[in-house]
Amino acid sequence: MSYFDLHGQTAVVTGASTGLGVQMAKALASEGANIVCLARRKELCDANAAEIREKYGVDAIGVSCDITDTAKVDAAVKEIMDHFGRIDILINNAGTGAVAPAEDITDEQFANEMQIDLFGTFRMARAVAKAAMIPAGYGRIINIASMYGLVGNKIAPASPYHAAKGGVVNLTRALAAEWGDKGITVNSICPGYFETPLTKETLDSEFFQNYAKTMIPMARYGREGELDTAAIFFASRCSSYVNGVILPVDGGYTSM
Repeated sequence: MSYFDLHGQTAVVTGASTGLGVQMAKALASEGANIVCLARRKELCDANAAEIREKYGVDAIGVSCDITDTAKVDAAVKEIMDHFGRIDILINNAGTGAVAPAEDITDEQFANEMQIDLFGTFRMARAVAKAAMIPAGYGRIINIASMYGLVGNKIAPASPYHAAKGGVVNLTRALAAEWGDKGITVNSICPGYFETPLTKETLDSEFFQNYAKTMIPMARYGREGELDTAAIFFASRCSSYVNGVILPVDGGYTSM
């Protein structure tokens, strides 16, 4: 038996319409987990779920949900429970990012960042814990924060993003402390620079590439798949005594 075997378990991945969310959904499916691709764009979620069913031979569905709306979150969790009867793993990956000098950030930009990155993470964790994990006495919650939740930066001013992801980091610790005796672990991954549809244009620029070579000890961006093993570890039963951990996957960026 594999240490990381997830057969028979159900994993919900938010923000699983594109980018890192899809990659992590496929990673968990490769270990046998049934998958829920959850995001606002239903057609993309359905397409990704169909690909996962075909490639990995697991059950996978797409669920449309706006994580800034509590009623929609609760309805999505009910839909998932009606289909699978369980939610063992939740990856809170959905997020956004406002980039502008702090003095020019509007109230609306700051509030939107909090609604999606921080409050959205809490809404999903609260709903899944209450409906599925606490009753089952088991769960794995993985919050995708950011290395920017741990440090500041001088290249891309994004104070609302830093604040929201810093909130996700300590929310992870708070939920880990509160739910640890209920069989639920809550951990956080803090990715560094990975290419996604949202970051590709920025990361492709010569200016940013030169910055990365200076600021990242490994002198490169993260590659596809290099976040997956952290997600698999936190999702698996073998990480049963790992709780409240904040894991940077950043090539060493936060070590300096």
